[in-house]
Amino acid sequence: MIKKKTVLIVDDHPFIREGLKAIIGRIIGSEAMYEVVGEASTGHEALKLAKELKPDICLMDISLPDQSGIELTKEIVRLIPKTRILILSMHSKIEYIAEAIQAGASGYLVKDSAYEKLLQALDWVSKGEYYLDTAISGQVVKQLRSVPKKEKVITDQEYRNLTEREQEVMTMLAQGLNIEAISERLFISPKTVKNHRASIMAKLSVHSHYELVRYAAKLGLIDVDLWKT
Repeated sequence: MIKKKTVLIVDDHPFIREGLKAIIGRIIGSEAMYEVVGEASTGHEALKLAKELKPDICLMDISLPDQSGIELTKEIVRLIPKTRILILSMHSKIEYIAEAIQAGASGYLVKDSAYEKLLQALDWVSKGEYYLDTAISGQVVKQLRSVPKKEKVITDQEYRNLTEREQEVMTMLAQGLNIEAISERLFISPKTVKNHRASIMAKLSVHSHYELVRYAAKLGLIDVDLWKT
């Protein structure tokens, strides 16, 4: 029997919490993948429950009566790094989205989309992927297109000895994606991803994921601030 992923719901509106539980409870019986193990209406309650329950996923509203859900996200990610945060908010401005992702959230879903997309978002986040609601992804693309493109030239010879695919896999590994997520994104088998990883580490003379992240940060392939503890 597959172990269910545990979910903590954080929202100050009781009817919202009930609605989310109802959506998650659509799939019942042996096929159920998620189980709501707790709910909180304030940041204080949420942090206490998160420490006690250590849920796999936390459904987080941004507007809480005692603190911002974004600040709470930072705290939970710092204290319980294995808990994935999925922001569920009425706000769709790109500023909120950017702040949430920078705080450590793994996904952002607009409440209006919850009925149709919540289970899909939970699936993505639980697999180590990042989820962005299609209702707001267009805004993000437009924002990114407005940023002048900077060409990054990397002269490190060991890195340049990697194949293009190995460079691609290395960046994804350094960004925190797991083997399965990289496999799905690149349409290759998990075994192939593992082979690429072994080749990358051999060519770069690194012996752990931490060393690989440091190497990528040194080259500027990832934002080192996102990896600071």
